[in-house]
Amino acid sequence: MTNDLNRPLAGRIAVWIQDRVREAGAKGLVLGMSGGIDSSVVAALARMACGDNVLGMIMPCHSSPESSAHAKLVAQRLGMKTHVADLTAAYDILVPRVPHVAEFELANVRPRLRMTALYCAAQALGYLVAGTGNKTEISIGYFTKWGDGAADIQPIANLYKHQVYSLARELEIPEEIIRKAPTADLWEGQTDENEIGIGYDELDRVLQSIESGELADCDPSLVERVREMIRASEHKRRPIPAFVP
Repeated sequence: MTNDLNRPLAGRIAVWIQDRVREAGAKGLVLGMSGGIDSSVVAALARMACGDNVLGMIMPCHSSPESSAHAKLVAQRLGMKTHVADLTAAYDILVPRVPHVAEFELANVRPRLRMTALYCAAQALGYLVAGTGNKTEISIGYFTKWGDGAADIQPIANLYKHQVYSLARELEIPEEIIRKAPTADLWEGQTDENEIGIGYDELDRVLQSIESGELADCDPSLVERVREMIRASEHKRRPIPAFVP
């Protein structure tokens, strides 16, 4: 892995990260590593920006062993420090003690436990928490509020999914990470595209068309479907409402 700040997009993001860390008076970055493309790209950018002052947290919780194995592979390629925090026992103790009705609610517990672990580590080290969300998923609300959506900085939040793939190749992320189907690893066989119901390439095309206002080449029913996703998830992107006396 080449930690070269002269790389076009990667270098600009790395300098941006350095500025944010310096402004906060922090020493480095901590991030969750899932073995997926988004966290792998952010890990590489963090290493470019902060060198050895980066900690990758690997946090299995009823998740696939492959996810942890891929996270470790990326960390090894990057030469970065990791800490494995198995949250399975914490999850198993917590879930029976809180009201819940559906599996959907339980799926959100895991990213919120991971957020808690990340912020605990960040505070102990004097680091910032780096988020791993991309523009495609943030735009339609495909993230857990106060879970994987919680971070101090968001290095790739303005990059669509296809741009993240391009950046992954620029950063020489291992091919097995780039090729595998994106998944939140919420249950066996789960993939992000199946859950969203639209392929990332098509979703990016519609989102970019909505953003530009050039919708002539888009299926109107698909545009409305994506717009509804945006509307329904607006609360995730807005500041917390507060009463003003």
